[in-house]
Amino acid sequence: MIDTAAFQGKTAKFYTLGCKLNFSETSTFARTLYNMGVREAKKSESADICLINTCSVTEVADHKCRQIIHRMVRQNPGAFVIVTGCYAQLESETIAKIEGVDLVLGSNEKADLIQYLSDAWNKTDVDSIGDNPTEEGKGQYHSVKTKDIKSFQASCSRGNRTRYFLKVQDGCNYFCTYCTIPYARGFSRNPSIASLVQQAEEAAKEGGKEIVLTGVNIGDFGETTGERFLDLVKALDKVEGIERFRISSLEPDLIDDDLIEYCAQSRAFMPHFHIPLQSGSDEVLKLMHRRYDTKLFAHKINLIKEKMPDAFIGVDVMVGSRGERPEYFEDCYNFLASLPVTQLHVFPYSERPGTSALSIPYVVDNREKKHRAHKLLKLSDEKTHAFYAAHIGQEADVLFEKAARGKAMHGFTDNYIRVELSPSQAKEEYDNQIIRVRLGGFNYDQSSLKAELL
Repeated sequence: MIDTAAFQGKTAKFYTLGCKLNFSETSTFARTLYNMGVREAKKSESADICLINTCSVTEVADHKCRQIIHRMVRQNPGAFVIVTGCYAQLESETIAKIEGVDLVLGSNEKADLIQYLSDAWNKTDVDSIGDNPTEEGKGQYHSVKTKDIKSFQASCSRGNRTRYFLKVQDGCNYFCTYCTIPYARGFSRNPSIASLVQQAEEAAKEGGKEIVLTGVNIGDFGETTGERFLDLVKALDKVEGIERFRISSLEPDLIDDDLIEYCAQSRAFMPHFHIPLQSGSDEVLKLMHRRYDTKLFAHKINLIKEKMPDAFIGVDVMVGSRGERPEYFEDCYNFLASLPVTQLHVFPYSERPGTSALSIPYVVDNREKKHRAHKLLKLSDEKTHAFYAAHIGQEADVLFEKAARGKAMHGFTDNYIRVELSPSQAKEEYDNQIIRVRLGGFNYDQSSLKAELL
């Protein structure tokens, strides 16, 4: 039982690191607490509850998590501090020893975060919470081994954004050599299509226009229920009121050709794809234990552009991974340069303890990693700029987002071109509305195309 009376009048602060999935989960936690009488603390106000949802995709992410935890503890003296997320799963005991941290929840336990917090809030001796007291007897931690992570925390929330984020899947069965996410999130699992459709319908009732499907490896949807990701897409496409769906990330080997065909003619699924490549070298892909080669990847990209010529395609690529010799990086660069992709999300490789990549002998130094990242980012800028420029003068439907009074409004076209509406034309009633515009030239910092109202 959760005693909601204990939460009345309390204040909370939240900090999220990492992916869209984390932001969706934090937003769900926040909404639940607000419904129980907790309000968001003001910037200058010390909170009663602090929640940090962590990431552990790189060593830099781990370091930033520790910095944020220390900062939240320092800025909110006396607050009950909870840490969850991927870093909390991988290093729960270490985090619990940080002064000021009260509760650490791993990936299996965070679904019951509110219950854990309620139990703690109703105890006079907070240090007695939990099954695993630290050596200092301060913070408590709850986490299980990867194989025992079974829970699924439903999440469909928008936080302060226009878009809703619907969590359709969690965990991963792939165990790529460089990655800790399967250890942090557990094996692939998902809820039923019926439950996800219901959540989408609720978002529509709240006035939602756009939903982004999130997860760790969402193309693997159906591992738990025996359903297919394509069946989920078809079911969501029928949800009245939701005018746009976006798919956040799909592994190349899990993008069914039939899925591409369906999205090309669907009512609400946008011509916008995010596809992790990681390397454009077949030799490096083998070292990474990826489940495809460059031929398959190119086929998927070209099929998308054949069926949806204006599709925006974002691609994840890692540079400087173990085994990436100079000639392999050049293969990667040339492969990406040859493809009709729109934007590259470039990540320098980071050594992760416990991963099998550490046994690969060839190591790229940090200076060379930065050089390779810079080269790919320059290529990305050129491709994105060309994609935007090709749409100048065309008409497009834009979903606008709220802006401060007197400021320009921004929004996105169906194919994810960022659009700017001048302050003189912006109106409050345009917030969360899809409006037809003509796409003008670039704005001052080249990040958007100017919108001209029709």
